[in-house]
Amino acid sequence: MELYRLGAMEYRFLSIIWENEPVSSTKLVALCNEAFGWKKSTTYTMLKRLQEKGYVKNVDAMVTSLIERSEVLSNESEAFVSETFSGSLPGFLTAFFGGRKITEEEAKELKDLIDSYKE
Repeated sequence: MELYRLGAMEYRFLSIIWENEPVSSTKLVALCNEAFGWKKSTTYTMLKRLQEKGYVKNVDAMVTSLIERSEVLSNESEAFVSETFSGSLPGFLTAFFGGRKITEEEAKELKDLIDSYKE
């Protein structure tokens, strides 16, 4: 399945679903009203949009995700690095650290992580 870039509100909406699923559409409306001040129609519009993108389903008024949070985060991160840093992970890390120092423990964790992804 092709993943689409999500807007900030789409991601926040999905987060409510992930944290409460399976969630009834009635409860989802209440949760979105509490979190965002949305009316029922706004919640259903967002739900329909994410259904069309293939991220959620609504069967018998029960809403569940069709994609894991980790998959969305991976896609969003990869797209950000690709668009902003021409796909350069070192370029991203240089900007991310912004000259700040990391601890020896953080450096070891990063090295271990990199080693686990080597070919």
